[in-house]
Amino acid sequence: MNWFSWAVLSALFAGLTAVLAKSGAKDVDANLATAFRTVIVVAVSVPLALWTNSQSLRSIPATAW
Repeated sequence: MNWFSWAVLSALFAGLTAVLAKSGAKDVDANLATAFRTVIVVAVSVPLALWTNSQSLRSIPATAW
């Protein structure tokens, strides 16, 4: 996939997240809903980043952490 495909998918999922957040979290505190969405994003993005094997975690400089 090229960068444009990834950008389109990113925009699509960002829009989907906003729509689902508004409809699914009506009676939930906004901070709690944001924390929950953040946990979901981390749970999906970290394995994806490790799976693509684009950079070793050991090669990240300490200042970046």
